[in-house]
Amino acid sequence: MASAGPSFKRSSHLVSYWNGGHFVVHNYATRTRTRVPPVVCELLAFFADWRPAADLFAAYSHIDRRSLERLLLLLAERSLLQRSDRPVTAADQAMDTWRDWNPAAGFFHNTTKDVRFFDLETIARVTREKLKHGPLPPVLKPYTGARRVRLPAVPLIGEFPAVLQARRTWRRFARRPLALEDLSALVGLTSGVQSWIVSVNGEKVAVKTSPSGGARHSIELYVLIRRVTGVRRGLYHYAPADHQLQLVNRLARPVDSYLPTQWWYRPAAAVFFWTAVFAREQWRYSYPRAYRAVLIEAGHLCQTLCLTATWLGLAPFCSMALADSRLEHDLRLDGITESVLYAAGVGTRPADAAWGGRMLVGARPATIGGDQAKRFPGRTVIPSRSGRSKRTPSRRNH
Repeated sequence: MASAGPSFKRSSHLVSYWNGGHFVVHNYATRTRTRVPPVVCELLAFFADWRPAADLFAAYSHIDRRSLERLLLLLAERSLLQRSDRPVTAADQAMDTWRDWNPAAGFFHNTTKDVRFFDLETIARVTREKLKHGPLPPVLKPYTGARRVRLPAVPLIGEFPAVLQARRTWRRFARRPLALEDLSALVGLTSGVQSWIVSVNGEKVAVKTSPSGGARHSIELYVLIRRVTGVRRGLYHYAPADHQLQLVNRLARPVDSYLPTQWWYRPAAAVFFWTAVFAREQWRYSYPRAYRAVLIEAGHLCQTLCLTATWLGLAPFCSMALADSRLEHDLRLDGITESVLYAAGVGTRPADAAWGGRMLVGARPATIGGDQAKRFPGRTVIPSRSGRSKRTPSRRNH
């Protein structure tokens, strides 16, 4: 390697740790993990700033030059070092925008993507093995001997309690398409801008039905349309201020290509994906704890959508088991400045109106619906024998 060759600089996004008996240097921007001898950290420290290879050869003249050359090229190939004659990777550039959130938030964000998911049979087998070594952690936390205060009975009569009690994660759906008016209600009541206000700092702030850290509304909504009356299949972005769908990609993969191993969601009529535009939250909060606020905001929105779907007499579900990179590719996202976080979907209820869930241990829950009418805001939903919900005219304009 000639002395006039490229200069090198350590990547800004490296975390090192022991994994069993191996020392690993991990570029969390490019998501590359490299096993190296711990002494390599000394070399990475040497290239804290741009330096030519000749500086390394002079400083470590007691080491064979060919070995140093090969090591330099290997570390550059593994994105642990940057080269002056090569462009910085797009992933490194994108992760640079996280600034004060790194390495804590950036490392967590990228190392928890594209997890390998197991099918139900494997999960059941692994669970049985775990039970052999110890019981499940208790789901309740008792305070033995603590002074107790009895509370009044919970009010279960009325429209709002009925919606909360009826919410379930469905795994069975009818083949009927979703009505466009129901899709409109779902996206509008979940993510639509309800009004605008001006903050004390003069900022124009959107008001939505779910809370957002710092009122930044970092979450965007995308919809995979499978069977919705009047809308062609494809991936769409929801414009919350205009209440419109914007076509992003005509590709319409099967649902379980984005929700791996979850074949039971294939008949769903529409699937919703929430992504985060992190710069919105990063602008206001310069510490990595704010990453939690983004995740929690996605959870708020998902629950709002599931409750809205329940109110509409639909069959909702939610899932975090995502094929992150495949979905981000189809949505044309870089996965760092904007990344997918959460998914939910809806279908029409099956003919018997029975809840389509199934517990891991094999218990089948009681039927929801039946002959008893459940009243919801603005309409009464009565599961009929055909499975189609009979609705009174809504007093609300969605």
